[in-house]
Amino acid sequence: MKFNIGLFFSILFLLVTHSAFSQSVKLTGTVKDSLGNPLEMASIIAKVKTTDAIESYAITNDAGRFQLFLPVNETYTLQASYLGFETQTFEVTVSDDRSDILRDIVLQSAADELEGVELVYEMPVTIKGDTIVYNTDSFVTGNEKKLGDVIKALPGLELNEEGEIEVDGKVVQKVMVEGKDFFDGDSKLATKNIPADAVSKVEVLRNYNEVGQLRGVANTQDQTAINIRLKEGKTNFWFGEITAGAGYGEKFRYLANPKLFYYSPEYSINIITNFNNTGDVPFTFRDYFNFTGGFRNFNQGGGTRFNINDSGLSFAVMQNNRANDIEAEFIAGNFSYKASEKLDVSGFAILSDNRTNFITNTVRSFVTTGDVENSNSTSDQRNRLGMLKLSSVYKPSLRFQMDYDVLAKISKQTEFSNQISSFGNIDNNIVEDKVNNPFSINQNVNAYFTLNEKNIFAGQAQHLWQDEDPFYNAVLDFLPFSGILDADENQSNFDINQEKRVKTNKLDVKVDHFYIINNKSNLNFTLGTTQSRQRFNSSIFQVLDDGSTLNFDESPEVDGEVFPLGNDVMYHFSDAFLGVKYKFITGKFTFTPGVTLHNYDLKTEQLGATTSQNEWRVLPEFFAIAQLKRSESIRFNYSMTAEYTDVNNYAEGFVFNDYNRLFRGNRNLENSLANSFNLTYFSFNMFNYTNVTGNLNYTRRVEGIKNNTQIVAINQVSSPINIDSNFADETFSAFGSFSKRIKKMQYSINGNFNWSSFNNIVNQTVTTSESFTQNYRVSARSNFKEFPNFEAGYNVIINEYDNGGIQSTFYTHRPFANIEFNFLKDFTFKADWSYYDYSNKENTIKNDYSFLSADLNYQKKDSNWEYRIQATNLLDVQTINQDSFNETFNTTSFYSVMPRIVMLTVKYDL
Repeated sequence: MKFNIGLFFSILFLLVTHSAFSQSVKLTGTVKDSLGNPLEMASIIAKVKTTDAIESYAITNDAGRFQLFLPVNETYTLQASYLGFETQTFEVTVSDDRSDILRDIVLQSAADELEGVELVYEMPVTIKGDTIVYNTDSFVTGNEKKLGDVIKALPGLELNEEGEIEVDGKVVQKVMVEGKDFFDGDSKLATKNIPADAVSKVEVLRNYNEVGQLRGVANTQDQTAINIRLKEGKTNFWFGEITAGAGYGEKFRYLANPKLFYYSPEYSINIITNFNNTGDVPFTFRDYFNFTGGFRNFNQGGGTRFNINDSGLSFAVMQNNRANDIEAEFIAGNFSYKASEKLDVSGFAILSDNRTNFITNTVRSFVTTGDVENSNSTSDQRNRLGMLKLSSVYKPSLRFQMDYDVLAKISKQTEFSNQISSFGNIDNNIVEDKVNNPFSINQNVNAYFTLNEKNIFAGQAQHLWQDEDPFYNAVLDFLPFSGILDADENQSNFDINQEKRVKTNKLDVKVDHFYIINNKSNLNFTLGTTQSRQRFNSSIFQVLDDGSTLNFDESPEVDGEVFPLGNDVMYHFSDAFLGVKYKFITGKFTFTPGVTLHNYDLKTEQLGATTSQNEWRVLPEFFAIAQLKRSESIRFNYSMTAEYTDVNNYAEGFVFNDYNRLFRGNRNLENSLANSFNLTYFSFNMFNYTNVTGNLNYTRRVEGIKNNTQIVAINQVSSPINIDSNFADETFSAFGSFSKRIKKMQYSINGNFNWSSFNNIVNQTVTTSESFTQNYRVSARSNFKEFPNFEAGYNVIINEYDNGGIQSTFYTHRPFANIEFNFLKDFTFKADWSYYDYSNKENTIKNDYSFLSADLNYQKKDSNWEYRIQATNLLDVQTINQDSFNETFNTTSFYSVMPRIVMLTVKYDL
């Protein structure tokens, strides 16, 4: 399929210009008080007089100016309001002569503020301090199905490809409904399940802090939460929906998706289920791995980065939630209960069972050796995941609050794959079996106490217990590491197995004392510690043809040295720290310099020897914010971070990371040191309906923990080392987003740049790997009440890699469009199309394909029944592409995807 870009942009231009320049008149003016002072953030609403429907709205800027665009041949009722002032109402008739209108407004002070308070909530958008409130009825068209559809219509908010809400380019982790947590730790469950017709308002809570005593004291500018307000009739009442469907796509397809919700001031209940084999993945393993349940590593704020890494195996992951075949089962429940005026309890449970089939063709180009590996694999993967969280908040008074949370996570992951690896004249048949059963319990206790108006104390303690037991089995025709594994070669094949067990106990404790000097400054003293103890065991063995086993304890002699092939390691990490921060406000600026003194103590016990390290380090940090206007700010953040690794990099016995990758740790590893800089700009201008966000990040890391890798053909042996400080790693990223509403059109453009330079040692030579990714997106979206709505745009992704002198560049061009319209009163048609043109610079790799989906809905007005014919992958695309790189090879992969699927579904609204 060939795509005519010129034709696409011509159609886009005609649609946009016709919508943007339809007949209307601009009404401008100022809002001032009786003394002539401009009123910033005053509200102006224009309603059609005959229908009382909101046609347009505006919020004044810092000079009190406003502007409205009003269609001609209509009479409008305008209301101007400001908190503490009497509302002024007047009429404006817009004739067809298209002359712009000037109208200045003077508001009189009001003794009773209640009327002003009520009118604030009628505005489509209001800004109250750090909170932006969207009245969703002013933005939706009525065809929205889920919260995610509503989010896409709101200026300043984005819905990424994973279905997560983004604000200022950052993913929102906390979503609440009526102030109650909705599966704390993930926004995707909310956007894909909360019915759109239940949503009245969306509140964006910037500078969010759950603890009232710490608001305005601690720096929480990077924390954003979303709160959903429900419509009348959706509280103190059960609501939800039941969806079921059947169809065909190479085999019988089904879906069942019941949901039930209840909200009241005393308690809330949410029940979500999803069973399907249509490719809809309600909860992926990546979601499970990233799902924090609201838990945060709070001690990282003191300058230390110590993370417990995943000790599992490299399981295959879906590309954009696509694979050759997917079957999903999902059940989740969320509740909150106001036990008393002093105690609130809440929690959630999630059960997920996903079965996925992958068919992948991969080309790997290896650094240094120049060898190319072609592999074809088929994998069957199953992820059974379970999570349970219980939380409580005890608040007997405004001066004291205590929280307790416990989160348990358990899973069973299996993957069985058949692969043919070809390089040179060698074809290696490989059968792999991977099993992992991780389990963890995370507990958190927080206490906050206000002694008096000058002294606030906060204590936090978090404990993690984790047990991982990944098992790996590979059956190969050719053994890659015959010089390290003394295997029995008189067998029909090589049946190599690895058992591994990693147990972790980690405790974080921190006490903060906030001393309030005055209403513009405070001191924050911090005392805390991180204590971690890990046990690591592993062994490698061969299963022989007669069923017996051959254990590998150590390697044959290699260059006069023998290496262990098993591990029994104890690793202890300790960080004790004392810090101080001084926060002060001067004019529009807030500054928070800080410094933390750390004592680090590390001890490793393995192979009959003990290795220890102890050092003191001072780590500075600095935060500043310039509040240029009420809805415009610039933030700067600097921190020096000491980065430590966990037991996986200290265990010196060899372990398999893949069939052709061996790894051994280094007991003498030390920490790396990173200097990070961040600059963020935010502007939400309701005067000209413009939203601008910019973000710059730069990190320079010295003495980084890097891999020392030996590559022979396509086989590699790696071990971590601290690379010389002359070879610093650097990363730079930039994000910019601009959106503007003109009449009924929303235009947006954004760009994302990521550049990185990493140093590694490959075959005794320091190699530099550079990556530069550019991602540009431009789009235009309509928001008509009566006419068809559409979105059209263009997305370009450029990936440039320079991996040890091997250069490669990949391009993805993606025009996209969607349309939605009602017809014959009760029918709605939706279509969503994306075209992908994937190629490399040399045009030796090229693939183009289109994804087209369409829905035809039928629902009579005021009926609870909806009928839908839905089709996905209508053009029956077979494969998609992805490219990536690391320090040892560049990769281009082709993934098979699910076929065309046509479904008939029925939905009943409860």
